[in-house]
Amino acid sequence: MVDHNRRASLLERIIEHSAAAGMSQQFAVKNPATGKVIARVSDYSSEDVERVVSAAQMAMPDWQQRTAQQRADALMIWHDLILEEKSALAELLTAEQGKPIREAEGEIGYAASFVKWFAEEGKRAYGEIVPTNAPSRRLLVLKQPIGVVAAITPWNFPSAMITRKVAPALAAGCSIIVKPAEDTPLSALALELLAHQAGLPADLFRVVTSSDPVSTGSVLTGDPVIRKLSFTGSTETGKKIMRACAESVKKVSLELGGNAPFIVFESADLDAAADGAILSKFRNAGQTCVCANRILVQDSIKDAFVSRLVARTKKLNIGNGAEPSTDIGPLINENAIRKVSGLLNDSIKAGASVATGGVPARGGDLFLQPTILTDVSPGMMISQTEVFGPIAPVMTFQNEADAIRLANDTPYGLAAYMWTQELGQTWRVSEALEFGMIGVNEGVISSEAAPFGGIKESGIGREGSRHGLDEYLELKYVAMGGLAG
Repeated sequence: MVDHNRRASLLERIIEHSAAAGMSQQFAVKNPATGKVIARVSDYSSEDVERVVSAAQMAMPDWQQRTAQQRADALMIWHDLILEEKSALAELLTAEQGKPIREAEGEIGYAASFVKWFAEEGKRAYGEIVPTNAPSRRLLVLKQPIGVVAAITPWNFPSAMITRKVAPALAAGCSIIVKPAEDTPLSALALELLAHQAGLPADLFRVVTSSDPVSTGSVLTGDPVIRKLSFTGSTETGKKIMRACAESVKKVSLELGGNAPFIVFESADLDAAADGAILSKFRNAGQTCVCANRILVQDSIKDAFVSRLVARTKKLNIGNGAEPSTDIGPLINENAIRKVSGLLNDSIKAGASVATGGVPARGGDLFLQPTILTDVSPGMMISQTEVFGPIAPVMTFQNEADAIRLANDTPYGLAAYMWTQELGQTWRVSEALEFGMIGVNEGVISSEAAPFGGIKESGIGREGSRHGLDEYLELKYVAMGGLAG
């Protein structure tokens, strides 16, 4: 037990908070940079999760009947607590996920921004009065909370992906259960702890940590009490979740895999484009769903651009994310390093050339040097696969039509980037690219005020923005008769 005569650390409070759930089983959480165990957390069984779902159903009516302002007030207290604990939350995030501390601090600020945004947006869930079709009738449209919600969140942004789902659900009047990735449960538990500290009812927002995502997910997809499920993760898993949710016709939001093209036209500012590529590709060691996955460079500027990209890549520092000088941390686990190394080896065998990197980095088993590959062709596996690691494959194109064709040659449609100084090209290419989000002369495009999501096999629905609130609301039409004078 924590000695409360002193100020307990955030980790100590999380461990105590997790233990209070009363689960008999636990599982270990490791630091990917060192391999050391950070903590042990409760391991929920299917039966445990079912009890949490029942409790969430009972907690929702009181919350739903509070005014939007009352819900906003509670969310703003949570927001303020997140910012008060920003440093501790960032250190915790880096310890369990591995990303550099600067990036972790940025993620905590980003996570808090969703809570503030939806606290305000919840007060604008306006209904409608529709022009009547008869003098004695009035036609009304109401927006009401969809019901109990479940969310399954990923390890690459273990704080921001939670608030991006939890904040709109709570603002809409729903209760919500979050299953975080088994690699990164501590950030989720910390947010739950702070939410309860802010006065949000305990059963309204619950985190269920589990080392068995399949059995836990089966409960969340199968229980008819849950009316909506939001998932961020791989396309393969998203398809399974969608099929399972169809059995009870749940509403689903799916933010799935990506294969983002990063297009550099000959009119681009090459120095700015190279800086943007570094930010987009190597943030979080390339472990982001919207990171540049394929670098498409117009053949007339290929050598000039690659030389700039290689020079910047060589300056990146690899190491433990807790060190302030670190730019590139470890990959999340052994499966990740095995997959990324396999893609690298396959590309080299298929004829790609290593411009820089391409070997394991010193520091631990999960580190890989940031790598630039040239002579990459569209048919290579690395061109068709979400890399999710610090490898940037470079391909060339001849003209605008060629660039659009190569960029769209993927079943994914999450994010795309282009660099050009031609205004007409900006419009033409933006409209022609089959992706849900486009960055023009920008390498990082996410904002709580903008709709985040993809098309094709990259998902369904949008998060953030005013559209993100609608994902947790149902429309109800009321025909009010008997009003004749």
